[in-house]
Amino acid sequence: MTTVTTRTVEYPADGLTMVGHLALPAGAGRRPTVLLGPEGTGLNDVQRRRADALAERGYVALAFDIHGGRWFTDPEEMLARCMPLLADPGRLREIGHAALDVVRAEPRTDPDRIAAVGYGTGGVIALELGRDGVDLRAIATVNGLNTGRPGEAARIHCPVWAGVGSEDPIMAPAQREAFAAEMQAAGVDWRLVVYGGALHAFHHPPVDQEVRPGVGYHARHAERAWRDVLDLLDECVPVAE
Repeated sequence: MTTVTTRTVEYPADGLTMVGHLALPAGAGRRPTVLLGPEGTGLNDVQRRRADALAERGYVALAFDIHGGRWFTDPEEMLARCMPLLADPGRLREIGHAALDVVRAEPRTDPDRIAAVGYGTGGVIALELGRDGVDLRAIATVNGLNTGRPGEAARIHCPVWAGVGSEDPIMAPAQREAFAAEMQAAGVDWRLVVYGGALHAFHHPPVDQEVRPGVGYHARHAERAWRDVLDLLDECVPVAE
């Protein structure tokens, strides 16, 4: 196993002090880099472990924060924070750009080979960075589909991969269709994978807390979605180039 170095990074965004998790691969040279955004509950050990796994594969990985160090256990508290955020592309982009600035300042980062991967709210942030014209090599979003402001998807100049559960009531068929229509009209190289029988947040292992109806873990599809994300990174930002 490759030796991974990790550290906590604090930085300002959205009027908060964000607390991210930076994972660096072994070696000293510049490496391809992944911004990793969490679901609406916030950054926790699930995403930190994903960042570490990416570093083991040779990537610089920043699991970025969206709630100023908080991880919400109460669904109503989470919604009170996330719903206004999701309705404001400017705030989403601010959070994404702040994380991007952190990772670009890391000497191990190859600034020409950065991908954005996100789950739920973090996936929407990844998409908004693309719509804002950020030079990314790939965008992946799991359970995080939205449609942007008219015409802005044309600024996305990298492949976009999206994954969603077929039984996800939050990412309903109409929302999937609107997302697909936006990507297609903008000429984006896009893919949408629908995982049969999966609910919202199917990728996240069970936690000892109250969850909303329509939310649930699906172990097989969680593993498949992770492999699909890795395949996208291998295609668009390979470690050896």
